[in-house]
Amino acid sequence: MDAGSAMNRAPWPAAAVAPRACAVACPRVHDLLLPRDARALHWQDAPPDWAPAALHAVPWVVVRREASRDGRLAVGVRGDTRARRGAAWLDAGDVQRVLRPSELRCLARSLAAPRAALAAFVALRQLELAWGAEAGPADWGPGGSAGFELASGRDTVGPHSDLDVVVRCTQAPALRHARAWLRALPARPATRIDVLLEWPQGGAALADYAGGGEYLLRGERGVVLCRHAAPTAEAA
Repeated sequence: MDAGSAMNRAPWPAAAVAPRACAVACPRVHDLLLPRDARALHWQDAPPDWAPAALHAVPWVVVRREASRDGRLAVGVRGDTRARRGAAWLDAGDVQRVLRPSELRCLARSLAAPRAALAAFVALRQLELAWGAEAGPADWGPGGSAGFELASGRDTVGPHSDLDVVVRCTQAPALRHARAWLRALPARPATRIDVLLEWPQGGAALADYAGGGEYLLRGERGVVLCRHAAPTAEAA
């Protein structure tokens, strides 16, 4: 990794270090994990031939949306192309660091200028402004390629990359809140912004959820078509 890729980063935030004792409870889907050793990964199938080099260069993995198995977390391994993705499992005790989407927003401030000028990161700054104060949700941050680059320092965002955003809620958000967040999105974002709402039962696209009708809920056991309850004056 060259100096531009490594970037001049602020120190890891204290909240980013996952104590070994709480590792099982802490990581959630979309969190980025730094294993203590790449050899700790248990592959769902035979490891792809590109995986050793990819993990040597960038040892971070992402939590997949799948129920834990034998106490192990479902994780995804990212290669250097979109087609190179691998499914594996990781013991919670082998997690060295956890970075959540909300924590990655802080790391975005230390991006080197050429990376910060990319459309996805410009859109992230636009969203920070648009959702500032009380306009946006309390717990949100970048996922996808932008999140992976902020965690790892690897140049994974391209000139035409979209910005994936994860919003975490303790329960399914009130329809009025989802609609307010949707209305507050930047009017002219530098690139497409895809917002995913996440709560304990699963995840749904903000644009679909805020429509007030049917929406797809993606959970650990697959995708379910859901419908909002009959609208009330409060929810409208």
